[in-house]
Amino acid sequence: MHLYHKPYPAGPRKPRRSNYSTILIFSGLLLSATYASAQDAGIRQISGTITDAGTKEGLPGASIRALGSDHGTVADAEGNFSLSLPDSAARVVVSYVGFENDTLDVAAGTTPFTVALRETRNLKEVTIESRRKSTEINLLGTMKTEKIGSRELMKAACCNLSESFETTPSVDVGFTDAVSGYKQIQMLGLAGSYTSFTRENIPDVRGLAAITGLTFTPGAWVESMQLSKGAGSVVNGYEGTAGQINIEWRKPFAEKEPRLYLNGYQSVQGRTEGNLVLSHKFSESLSTNLLLHGRGDWAKIDQNKDGFLDQPLGQTFVGSNRWFYFGKSGLEIQGGIKGVYLDNTGGQKAYSKGTEQVTGNPWGYEQQIKRVEGWAKIGKVFPAKSWKSMGLQLSGIYHDQQSLFGGRNYDGRQKSFYANYIYQTIIGNTNNIIKGGASFQADDYKESFTGAGYKRTEYVPGAFVEYAYNYLTKFSVVAGLRGDYHNIFGAFVTPRLHVRYAPLENTVFRASAGRAQRTANIFAENLGYMASNRAFVVNGNGGKAYGLNPEVAWNMGLNFTKKFMLNYRDGAFSMDYYYTDFTNQVVVDIEQPHEVKFYNLNGKSYAHSFQAQLDYEPVRNLDVRLAYRYYDVRATYEGVLKQKPLIAPHRAFMNIGYETKNSWKFDYTLQWVGTKRIPAHLTDDEPGGHVMDSQSPSFVQMNAQISKSWQDGNVEVYLGGENLTGYMQHNLILGASDPYGKSFDGSLVWGPAMGRNFYVGFRYKLK
Repeated sequence: MHLYHKPYPAGPRKPRRSNYSTILIFSGLLLSATYASAQDAGIRQISGTITDAGTKEGLPGASIRALGSDHGTVADAEGNFSLSLPDSAARVVVSYVGFENDTLDVAAGTTPFTVALRETRNLKEVTIESRRKSTEINLLGTMKTEKIGSRELMKAACCNLSESFETTPSVDVGFTDAVSGYKQIQMLGLAGSYTSFTRENIPDVRGLAAITGLTFTPGAWVESMQLSKGAGSVVNGYEGTAGQINIEWRKPFAEKEPRLYLNGYQSVQGRTEGNLVLSHKFSESLSTNLLLHGRGDWAKIDQNKDGFLDQPLGQTFVGSNRWFYFGKSGLEIQGGIKGVYLDNTGGQKAYSKGTEQVTGNPWGYEQQIKRVEGWAKIGKVFPAKSWKSMGLQLSGIYHDQQSLFGGRNYDGRQKSFYANYIYQTIIGNTNNIIKGGASFQADDYKESFTGAGYKRTEYVPGAFVEYAYNYLTKFSVVAGLRGDYHNIFGAFVTPRLHVRYAPLENTVFRASAGRAQRTANIFAENLGYMASNRAFVVNGNGGKAYGLNPEVAWNMGLNFTKKFMLNYRDGAFSMDYYYTDFTNQVVVDIEQPHEVKFYNLNGKSYAHSFQAQLDYEPVRNLDVRLAYRYYDVRATYEGVLKQKPLIAPHRAFMNIGYETKNSWKFDYTLQWVGTKRIPAHLTDDEPGGHVMDSQSPSFVQMNAQISKSWQDGNVEVYLGGENLTGYMQHNLILGASDPYGKSFDGSLVWGPAMGRNFYVGFRYKLK
């Protein structure tokens, strides 16, 4: 496995059965797939890349067809292809409109192939153009993955990871509370802590950084993201209930990566940011880059006039240095370090850092985070046997955070170590690929909340095997099984299955099922409820993690993708449905207005998710994306099955992007968010009284951005606006006039917490 190739992306999981029946089912699938491959022993697979000999860029849609047979395929948006051929096929013709054909001797050649086509000189009057989409769904992958490119990220301000999904309908983004300024995401109707975040396939945002960690990856550092829903590959671990988001950073050895990249940002709400990326390539084998980020929030903004800052004041600094080595013998090494420092102060406008938190004094919020990460990836590929490889991933994290919410302190420290060894080879031919390996995850937590201490150390060694079978370009299956031993919760098994069927050339059906398990960090994942006077009640059964059991869920999903051409314009339509069933969940119960309870699930908890999306280019250079999403998310709260609060069952989405010939870009995003259930709460007028469950109003949000670039895109200036309707949630903080009173609650956020925001920025590249 190449270090920088993506492993199989995530996909959904299977409804719950007993572990024994599940293992029998997966064993049967593996045996049947192996039998099918034996029947197809005369089939082999080739792969490669088709490029323009002049520009060196990939040629999307290039045709690859075997002479004397009907076996063929087309290259994807990057110019990459994979083709299954009978052993009798000796030659393959590669063609692309406007270019001279080329013929490959595949009998003697070694896959993967690199084919550079030359333009046809006698067709100067014909112009062939292909626009690479900012978001792509690969039809050839067994698991459905949305590749979100850098162009998509630049459609909005995208200052950090939590703000990188404004134009992605698969992800919901909302404020955790009305004090800290943090945003969290949701996928499949589940909180962001149920999504596995990785940085180039190494675990990244997890543990105590489940909420805060989304701000530690600046958008200017991101080269692309791969988003997949449901259970992923067992190679990447046993977590990831809702899916996986893998982040690819800028790489110094990339062909178009500039030596210097600068980005600046300023908003009218007093937020200033700067990013610097320096890249240097010493040789074909050795390269490095330095990435720096600084952010300052310096303006006291209170748009709703409740006496509280809409966002805290403070500063954030992030820095990273990475090194890459590619040896001629197939040895690949990456190593890097990253440091984070954050210091924020918020709360009432009159609050100053260090003020005693007692009745009569201003209510304040403070947080300081110090974090250091280090990682290494060591891999070996075999040039003579490109299907054979091995790799070792290593990572270490130290995270320390200290928080103050009024009179409540929350401090946490995390030390983590991760190792993952992967070996890949084939069985007979490249239609049968098998991966195996072992992993080890260690986490040491030490937390303190309002004077009570919580400590635990988790050790999880595990092993896995994953088998992938391909039949031509029509059918593929990936079946994986891993076993892990948790020092607190004991041994458990994680089976996962993904199936792909393509009845037509541009039509794909996919199905997936699997199990996921995780340990909930109840304080770090629920920081928003600390911005209230709710009592935290942990109803555990002693020992374990806060006295609570691990969260276990099964997920299954179906999705359909159809790419088409209408009026000579490309388009894509997709639908997907996922069902998540929890066999155990740590229930976060805010049904009573004066407390938040944590306890093990006793009853049902599930989530249905449906989404339909259409992408089309109705006229040249005008991209339109329309989407509708439906959630039905319910859990049992003290014996009563209820819809989960603060989650909108319905949401509609539209994004329009247009680019002119003289490099002007216009982007517009419109979102309609349906009503949400608001649990019972205390009111300002009746501090001792209750109100029944209510529904928030539906609302519309609009964002827009205009940008202009010069010098072949090396200089760019952009101007944008967020929440252009100016719509804000009324009574954002309940009891704001008496923050030390019983009714104070800044955690019931169902709508926009900030009004209109306008910003300006620039991007500069030095080749």
